[in-house]
Amino acid sequence: MIRVTRLNDSVLMINVEMIRSLQATPDTVITFSNNDRIIVKEPVEEVSKRIVEYQRTINSDVIDCL
Repeated sequence: MIRVTRLNDSVLMINVEMIRSLQATPDTVITFSNNDRIIVKEPVEEVSKRIVEYQRTINSDVIDCL
C-alpha cells in the first residue's frame, strides 16, 4: 500500500494492486480496477515513484525468502 493525500488534506493508504491508471488533468486522478476514482495532491510522477518503490520492496522480500 502507498500513502496519498486527497485534496482536503486527508491521508489515504491505497492498494497499488487495484490501480488501473494514473492521469494528470492537471490534478492526479487514480482510477481503480472497479472504476472508482480519487483525486490526490501528489503529481503523477510522485505516485508512480511510490508504486515502483512499493513493488521493489515487495519483490525483494519474495527474493529474500527464496
